[in-house]
Amino acid sequence: MPVLKPLSGNPDAPQQHKQPSRKGKKAWRKNIDISEVQQGLEELNEQIIKGGVIAEKASSELFTLDVAGDSELTKRFPKHIKKGLKADEIIAQRSAVPAVPIRKRGGDKTTDGILPVKRQRTTYVTHKELARIKKVADGHHEQTVEVVDAEYDVWAEPEEEPKTEEQVEFLPKAKKIQKPKTLEQEPISLAASGKPIAAVPKPKGGHSYNPAFNDYQDRLIEESEKVVEAERKRLEALEAERIKLEAAARSAAEAEAAEARADLSEWEDDSAWEGFESAGEDLSVKAKRPRRKTQAERNRVKRRKEEERRAKHEAAMKRKNAQEERIKQIALEVAERERQMALAKVEMSDASDVEDGDDVELRRRQLGKLKLPEKDLELVLPDELQDSLRRLKPEGNLLKDRYRNMLVRGKMEARRHIPFKKQARTKVTEKWTFKDFRI
Repeated sequence: MPVLKPLSGNPDAPQQHKQPSRKGKKAWRKNIDISEVQQGLEELNEQIIKGGVIAEKASSELFTLDVAGDSELTKRFPKHIKKGLKADEIIAQRSAVPAVPIRKRGGDKTTDGILPVKRQRTTYVTHKELARIKKVADGHHEQTVEVVDAEYDVWAEPEEEPKTEEQVEFLPKAKKIQKPKTLEQEPISLAASGKPIAAVPKPKGGHSYNPAFNDYQDRLIEESEKVVEAERKRLEALEAERIKLEAAARSAAEAEAAEARADLSEWEDDSAWEGFESAGEDLSVKAKRPRRKTQAERNRVKRRKEEERRAKHEAAMKRKNAQEERIKQIALEVAERERQMALAKVEMSDASDVEDGDDVELRRRQLGKLKLPEKDLELVLPDELQDSLRRLKPEGNLLKDRYRNMLVRGKMEARRHIPFKKQARTKVTEKWTFKDFRI
């Protein structure tokens, strides 16, 4: 039977204890010191064999509380156990002086003469306060606050302060705040009729969340016609743009063809007349010598110039008379138009002073350079109508409605948001006045 012998040499894995760095590829070696890891694994296996890992056990499994005490202490120290503690001896003694009573006696009313401060109960409401609150709830106020309008005017001229000796005369006086002229002017309404538009227009029956059938049908047809008309105008504009582009392309093609024909004809003319130039080179043209005009010719030229001057003057006078007649006619037309506008304004003021309703016809010329923003379509489709106000979905933007209403009423002009405003560039320099000083 063979005999088992232990392995010769060190049974542990090869180790390398000195390894300062592992950053390079040469430091990535197999023989690394793992003795600590192996030792930890062995300890873990021993704990598992003995009953489990100590770190995973609860405190109740590892420790116990000794409540009964050690029974051998009485045998080892009998003298100290029988004698007892000093505190127990002091408590067990009986004194001849009676103990201090806990209850307050009735005859003990001697004080130092200082009255104690009464503490108010914060959680208690007095009968007087309760009666006052009931009166206020019923509408009977003991004191009423009178609302007085402010007497301060921002644009009023400030009172001149009395001049003192400290004030210097040669200093410029502070400029007074001037009241803008537009503050007294009424806003210009953008309505075509010229009437002021209500701040909060009254909606018609078709704007209700549960409208009547006739009102809703009329409004649906009206909005549909507006959309169809807008689409028709858009298509017409596209068609006009297409025709314009086709005409421009056609004219450009015709111009190129005409230029090509002109170049071809010029080349043919040059080739056709090329043989005749040599034959006509010997011909000489005699120039006509200038001569002096006779007196009859001079008189004829003078009469012709006089006739032209008279005809030009008569034409100018005729145009001037025609312009004067046209000015008189225009003045009459303007006066008649003003009279008609005054009558129309009187009739409109008699009918109603304020334009009411959401669909107000606006005039063509608007305030400012920017275009007035379009109004949102406030219409619900038939399948989206709700018979209950609770199931109604909130739509629209109150801020946009208020902004557009102020633009239509003429309170302000349309503005465009400028996210990045150009800032003035400043250059810091040092003044050269230090050269005037010498030490």
